[in-house]
This record gives sequence, structure tokens and C-alpha cells, in this order.
Amino acid sequence: MQEIVPRWEWRTFTNDLKQAEANIRKHPEGKTRESAEVYILSEVSMDNTKVRDGLMDIKTLQQVNEDRLELWLPIMKGEFPLPVSEIEKVFKCFRVSPPKFQREAYTFEQYLDEVIRPLKLLKAVNVHKKRTGFTINGTIVEIAEVTVDDKKVKTAAVEFEDPAMVIKTVRELGLDGFPNVNYLRGLKNLVGMK
Repeated sequence: MQEIVPRWEWRTFTNDLKQAEANIRKHPEGKTRESAEVYILSEVSMDNTKVRDGLMDIKTLQQVNEDRLELWLPIMKGEFPLPVSEIEKVFKCFRVSPPKFQREAYTFEQYLDEVIRPLKLLKAVNVHKKRTGFTINGTIVEIAEVTVDDKKVKTAAVEFEDPAMVIKTVRELGLDGFPNVNYLRGLKNLVGMK
């Protein structure tokens, strides 16, 4: 079993990356990937819960350091159909009381239609990502175009296990003039959720 390693992350959402994007693109590009994902946003939680490639993926925010970097820990990768015991864990991350379950396990469509959509505090958001990866100073750097409904925004991120290397890379690339906005906050801003 692969060891789960938390990563320090810095990310911003803006269509005005200008010089910072040029600085990133001076480095050799990795693969460009596209994905369709569904994020489940909770009005009362900042845990990152999404479904990609049929897997429920959850990361929780562990801490924020003096450089405003965020430490995220992956805690779940569950495959659909998802048993109720796993869905109950997801609801702990939502910080929302689960509904009365009518099944022992749920397909992805049943999970969205019967469990998520009836609850006012939760919102399922379809997200299309086109991501290009770079390795800079040993860190993972990404530029992505994110589409939610008819809204498009760019995001840039730096992540790694060592926070000193993350903030060094953020500063070298000229990203430190932008606010650090994680995926949950960025998506909530796009869809008008507090």
C-alpha cells in the first residue's frame, strides 16, 4: 500500500497571470491532461471532496503556515458503488447530517440524485480541467484552465512535501503577488457560494 504523504499547496485563480505564467512556461512542460470532475461543495466545510474517474476523492486541510501555504492530506479514494459506511465518512467531511439512506450502496448517479442534490447545504458542480504540469525546483507546478458551467478561469499552483521549496518556487515565479486561493474557495467564488 502506497504511503499517504500530505502536500503543502499554494494556488491562485485569475485570468490575469501574465508575467507569472510566462515565468512558468520558460520551464519544460510535462503532459497536458484534461478531466471532467464533480466537486461536492458544502456551505459549512472546506474539505475538498470530488469525484474523478469513478473515485470519490477527499483531501482535508490540516494547517496553514506563516507563508499562507496550506497542508492538505488525502484521506479517501472510494470506488462507486459506494457503501453507506463510506458515504457516512464523506458526510463527516461535509459537516452536514446525512439523509436517511434507502440503499446499502450507491452508484455515482444515485449518490448525486438521491443523497447530494436534495440537501440545501450541498451543491454538485461539474468542473472541466485542462492541466499542464511542470517540475520546477523539484516541486509540482500546474497551470490549468477550469470551466464551471459557462465560466472559465485560469489557476496556477505549486505543491510539494517541503513548504520551504513551495514558497521559494512561488516567489521565483512571481506568483506571491496573488492571493492563495484553494480549489474549494475558488469554486465557491465561481458559483456564488459563501
